Order: sequence, then C-alpha cells, then structure tokens
Amino acid sequence: MYTLGIDTSNYATSLAVFDTQAEEVVCDLKRFLPVKPGELGLRQSDAVFHHTAALPVLLRELNEQFPIHKIDAVGVSQAPRPVEGSYMPCFLTGVSMAQGIALARNVPLVHTTHQQGHIAAALFAAAGKKLFPKRVLVFHISGGTTELLLCENAQIINKVGTSTDLYAGQAVDRIGVKLGFSFPAGAQLSELAAQCADEIRAKVSVKGTDCSFSGLENQCQALLAQGKEPAYVAKYCLTAIAQTVLCMIRAAKKEYPDALVVCAGGVMSSDIIRAHVQKAEPATYFVPGKYSSDNAIGVSILAAKEVGAWPM
Repeated sequence: MYTLGIDTSNYATSLAVFDTQAEEVVCDLKRFLPVKPGELGLRQSDAVFHHTAALPVLLRELNEQFPIHKIDAVGVSQAPRPVEGSYMPCFLTGVSMAQGIALARNVPLVHTTHQQGHIAAALFAAAGKKLFPKRVLVFHISGGTTELLLCENAQIINKVGTSTDLYAGQAVDRIGVKLGFSFPAGAQLSELAAQCADEIRAKVSVKGTDCSFSGLENQCQALLAQGKEPAYVAKYCLTAIAQTVLCMIRAAKKEYPDALVVCAGGVMSSDIIRAHVQKAEPATYFVPGKYSSDNAIGVSILAAKEVGAWPM
C-alpha cells in the first residue's frame, strides 16, 4: 500500500509517498517558500499564494517519480498543532489538494497536524516502528514551536516543557538575518558556526522544563556590538540552544526516567546542537535533516498508520 502525505507549512511545500510493505519513503519532494532578503517570514496571504503555485508543480514532479494512480490513501496536515485554536490559512491549500486527490482516487483521506508529522517522521527515522508504541519525550524545536512533549504512538500525551517567550527557531532566524543570511537562516547559521573553533560557554535561562530565549537574542546582539566574529556569534547561538535542550532533558528525566528522547524540528538538525547534547546524553536520538526539517514524510506515515496499513 502507498500513502501520499501533503504538508503546507509557513516554510515549505512538501509531498511524500510511503511504501507500507517495504517500510520506506519512496518519494520526498519539497520547495521552500521564497522570502525577501532581510525579512523574517511571510504574511499568510503570501504563503497561501506560494503554496498554490508550488503544489501543481510538485505534484507533476511526484507523478514522474511515482504514479499518482497507485496512491491508496492521502494524509494532510490541516493545522500547526493538535490543540484548539491552532490555525494558519496556509494549511488550507494542502487540505484542498488532498481532498481533491482522495475524491478522484476514491481513497481514504486522513487529517493530521504539522507537529504530529514532525513527531512521526522523527520516530520513524530514529528507529522505524520500534519507538511508536513507547512513551517517548520528543523535542519539537522550530521557527514556530519550542516544546518538549511526552508522546505515544505519535500522539501527544502531555506538554512537558516549552519556551515562555521567543521560540528557538525565531532566535536563530533573527540572528541569522542580522548576520546577512536569508530566511529561514538555520542551515546557513550552522555552516558559519562550524568555522569557529572556540570553546563556548553560553548563558541559558531554564527553569525546570521551561526555558526562555529572548535573552539569547540580546546576548548575540551584544557580542556583535563588542566586535566578535560572526562565526563566534553563530556558534554561541547554537551552543546556547543545545545547552538549553540539555537542561530541559535532565529536568524531564527526573519525572520520566525511563523515557527515550527524540529531537525533531528544523533547529534540531544542527550538527553543533547534536554534538553538544549527545556528548552529555548519548542516548538522545537525533535524526537526519530531511526527517527533522519541515517535510511530508511523517504525514504520509500517519496516514498509513490511521488506515491500518502500517500497524504498530
């Protein structure tokens, strides 16, 4: 059985096909939404326009790699997170296309959320089916979310921790844009940070399993004003996020000592963050970038799971 996943976030238009028998992703396509230099994101009206333009193009590309007439079910993210009031118009573009394909093919349509897609993709990349039935602590850290979640079967049981102000991804993007990079700036900031060989001890703000990142933006701006090299500032930013993650993991482990930890979301694809955290907590799962950043892989997997084609 083959399931199609569609995700239209505020960062990227994504399509993916999951083969339930081979238990592998057979097609994964993505197009980032264009953002003007110096800007920190898109208005929703612009995001809707870019998704509307990109979806037919990506669908044709997908059909060349995998015939759409073989699709047995369609999954789509309809909102950012599975909580009441979570809504962004950009997700309606994906829902419209998903509904059209499902009706035309007369196949099931499964609705999920962008965050659940991130969780499923990370669990799958970390250990296939193995982690889905277990209680797992999942970090979802991106431009729009900084949350530590207790999950089971890719469903959120409890929000264990969060940021009380700025999201980690917002700090990364603001600092990256200030350094002259385009939005989103995570990948470019990581490349720059890798050029710095200095050992960095970053100040972080963590209280229990909650954190704050507004101070990080101010610290990085102060470092730049002091004349610190851009590579140093980039590494300071990512090291601070890594240390924050580490502190939150240790606090959460006091309450859930047997839970494994999986890191998802675009920010968590940074090699600097992974190395810093795994040096102290080697059992923490970090997954490859294509499963960590925005994608439709997890959505296609959740569709397979929901229709019973990929039982746990």
